[in-house]
Formats: sequence, structure tokens, C-alpha cells
Amino acid sequence: MTAWERPGGGEIAMGIDAVRVPAYGGDPVVIVGNGPVGQTLALLLARWGIGSVVLDRRPERDLVGSKAICQHGDVLDIWDTVGAGRAIADEGTTWARARTFYRDRELFCLELADRGRSAFPPFVNISQCRTEELLDEQVAGTDLVDVRWGHAVTGVHETADGVEVDVTTPVGGSTLRAPYAVLCTGGHSEQLRADLGVEFGGRSFDDHFLICDIRAELPGWEQERRFYFDPAWNPGRQVLIHPCPDSTYRIDWQVPAEFDLAAEERTGALEQRIRRIVGDVDYEMLWRSVYRFHSRSADRMRVGRVLLAGDAAHLMAPFGARGLNSGVGDADNAAWKLAFVLRSWAPDRLLDSYDVERLAAARENLAVTTATMDFLVPQSDTAWAHRRETLERAVRDPAVQLLVDSGRLFEPYWYVDSPLTTPDPTREPASRPPRGHLPPPGVGVLLPDLPVTDPETGAPTRLRTLCRRGLSVLVAGGGTLSLGGDPLSLGDGADAAPVRVHAMSSLGADRDAADALATTLGARPGEAWVVRPDAFVAAAVDVSHSAEPKAAVQAALSRALSHARA
Repeated sequence: MTAWERPGGGEIAMGIDAVRVPAYGGDPVVIVGNGPVGQTLALLLARWGIGSVVLDRRPERDLVGSKAICQHGDVLDIWDTVGAGRAIADEGTTWARARTFYRDRELFCLELADRGRSAFPPFVNISQCRTEELLDEQVAGTDLVDVRWGHAVTGVHETADGVEVDVTTPVGGSTLRAPYAVLCTGGHSEQLRADLGVEFGGRSFDDHFLICDIRAELPGWEQERRFYFDPAWNPGRQVLIHPCPDSTYRIDWQVPAEFDLAAEERTGALEQRIRRIVGDVDYEMLWRSVYRFHSRSADRMRVGRVLLAGDAAHLMAPFGARGLNSGVGDADNAAWKLAFVLRSWAPDRLLDSYDVERLAAARENLAVTTATMDFLVPQSDTAWAHRRETLERAVRDPAVQLLVDSGRLFEPYWYVDSPLTTPDPTREPASRPPRGHLPPPGVGVLLPDLPVTDPETGAPTRLRTLCRRGLSVLVAGGGTLSLGGDPLSLGDGADAAPVRVHAMSSLGADRDAADALATTLGARPGEAWVVRPDAFVAAAVDVSHSAEPKAAVQAALSRALSHARA
């Protein structure tokens, strides 16, 4: 066995909003895979003072191609907590319009909405490779993340009090012990999933997609995503064009299963494809590849002390940018729960909710992307006829445009039915709003972001930033909630769980800002909103008429940490 070297403890000096916590004396978590999901998880754990060892079979970072390029504003917000969000946003290309065409006619243009006053745009385009580089810079700034390249994981086995991870390196093999392991191994996770007994059901699509990154000057295209159904230069199929930084563009062509990239390059057909889009302007080819898309999901995302995240747990078509963004959501969900369990602030069964919540999120994403692929690549003559009729009617009838499926953009999942969420019978049942609209804030939904004042320092900050420091209780109506002199009782060993209580009226820089907060949230006077460390609302408790307001809030907090079961 190989002994761990424990990182130093104390307060964490990294990122822009580190959580101030005592030293953690336990062994690091093992993270298998050093892509953006593994990087994000390691950095988020470090915020809580939890060390990790990140193992990757590759000899070094391979900075080739654009890969996943669309980074959602809510994901930038997550990366902002570890110091990378602003840099990624600033380098990325912001696009605010998604234009969809049928042949030579524009069907509609979707303007991306934003509730509140977010610090980030709805989306930026930037290559996954550059995102990884910027996350690597944050990893290099903390001694709580130990990255080991050239370490291929060949097995993960649960023990009585943790996991053993079998590793092969160029100089030999070893076995590492850890309290938990998280597989962020991407799409090539077949053997590890099989060893854990995890099934990976779903389907694969026959059609492929040719992807080219080019650099060219295309005035007017810099801030638009363009989606073409059946253009003359790719009849019967689709083309998607994304602007990226430094005058680069990502072009995706849907191509038949027998497509031969080498033959296209040899005969000049690839050059002709590109010329039909860019015309006679000079361009530089940066990268090209061919992908086959899949819609698959693990049947579970927790197996004892092993969690699955990102593409190791779910593979989906990229239309709507739900792959990488959903994987970062997995990391965000797993990080605070692992930290709370390892610090004895919550029981181990809190991690069961990771499986419940993120598997539901994966299935929603798969349902959305599969429906898109079924529209893009119909599987029967009847489906082809329906698509053709829908597109032709949409040219004449704006009402039919809602039936045209070019991909629904990524949205954070709603944890309305989570075992951690306290139901609110006074509000209407939550459901997804129409495409392009944001949900009203409420129980189970990600908190909207607003500028607020840090009540501890008086400095300007963001609402989500404030709430990501632990469990938060936001009290509406200008009053305060007295929790008494004793710490909240959340179960054995949970007394030290960070819980902060804030009057909403005290968070605004002025009266108008304070009123804007309660109005944006839709909070009713006398309500206490319980917010999880990932900025999702766990409960909205009416304490104005409660004989025991502290007990009512404690019950919601306890449920949010799995101390109280449904």
C-alpha cells in the first residue's frame, strides 16, 4: 500500500471566496480524471479545506481542439467561487442571440434572458482546452490538490471504511486508500463502470458530425450562434456555427454514417464545404474531427463510496450544451456533500441525494437532447415527413416555430422532488417554463444572482457568493429570525455546520436594493428561505405565524442535510 501525504490544514488561501474552516485532518478524496469536471470538483473540495489526489492516465494535458465550447453563465458562477470564472468569461466570446434557419429563411432568433443582475452573460464560447488551462492555474495555487499524470486507474474497490484504488504508472503499480473516490473519467469509462456493476443504457445515433475549428474574419457573425436546417450546402442535414475567441469559429456538419474525413481532405471536398459557408475569405484550419453522438446514462451515480460524474455517468448529444455544463453541476453537487460528510456535519446518507438529484438531472438532459436528435435525425419515414412539414409550416406560421427543435439550451436542474427539499404547498407546482424563459425563484430552484452587501464586512458581493459559504437562512419582511443563543441542532456531529442567518433587508446597499432582493426572489413577508451551499433553495418557511420559528427552520435545515427523512 502507498501512504498518503496529508496536505497542510488551516484556512484556505485560494480563489476569490474561500470558506473559512478549521483544518481537515482526514485523507484526501481520489478523483479519477483531470478534465474540467475533475478539476472543478478538486477546486470546490479545496474551498472546504478537503484535499484531493487527481489521477489521470494521460502523460500530460492534451490541448488539442475546441471540444466542449459553450460555458453557461451559471457554470461560470460556480467557477467564480474558485477564482476562474471571471477569467473564463473575459476570454470567452459572449453571444446573446441564437438564430435558426430553414434553408435560406430565418425562422426565429432567440434572445437569451437573465433574471436578476447576473455577474456573467448567459453563455460564453471558449474552447474546453483553454478552460482547462485556466482551471489548472487555480489548481497550481493550492497545495490541497495533488495532480498525478500518467496514473491509469485499473480498479476501485470498496473497503469497510473507504476505497482502494489500483493504479498503474510507467514505473509500476500501487494501491491507494481514500475515504471516497469520484470517477470523472469521461466517455471511456466502460471497464470501471462494469467493475462497479453499473449499467450504461441508452442509444447511439448512426449519423456522425464533422467538426472543424477555423480562424477567419466573418463580420457580423461574432456574437451569434447560427443553426441551419437543410441548407443548400448540406441538403437534408444540419449545420451549426459557433463564434469563438480570436476570430475562430466552430462549424458542425451533420454527415452520414459512412462519412470519410480522410477522403474529403484528399479530394478537396472538405475545402468546398468550408468555402460554401465562409466564401472567398482567407481562413486557417485549426482542428477537425468526427464524432458519433450518444444518449446514455448510468443506472446509478453512487456505488457505496464511489461516485460517478460527468461523461462517466452520462453521455448526450451536444445540442443545448448540456454535457460539460451538466458535469460541472455534478461536481458542484458532490463537492459540498462530500465536504459536509467528511467534516461530520452530515451523515453519509447525504450522498444518497447526490445519486437521486444528479441522476434525475441526467435523465432530464437526456430526454431533451434525445428529442433534439430525433428531430435532427428522424428514425422513420413518418418522422422525416413530420420534420419536413414542421419546418415548412414554420416559415409561414410563427406559432409552429416552437415545434422546431434545434436544441434547448442548458438549464440547471430543479430539485423540487429532492429528499433534501421541503415542499411548499402554497406555491404552484414547479414546471419548466417555455423555451428561452427563466423560472420564477422558488423551492428547489437555483437562487437568482443579485449584487448584495456582505453583512460581515460591508463590502459588495453577490447573493450566490454569500450563500455558497455554507447553509444560509434569508429572512424576508425586514425582520430578523432569532435562533437563540445555542447553535442549531442538526444531529450528531453537525453542530459546527456553517449556518448564517441574514435579514434580506440588511443585504442591500440601500433601500431600493433591499426591496429588489425580496421582489426578485418573490419572498413573502415573514418567510425564511433556507439555501443550500450550492445556492439552491431548500425551503421557504413561513415563520411569521409560527409559535416556534427556530424549530421550523431547524427542521428545514435538518432535511437539507438528510438528518430528517421524508
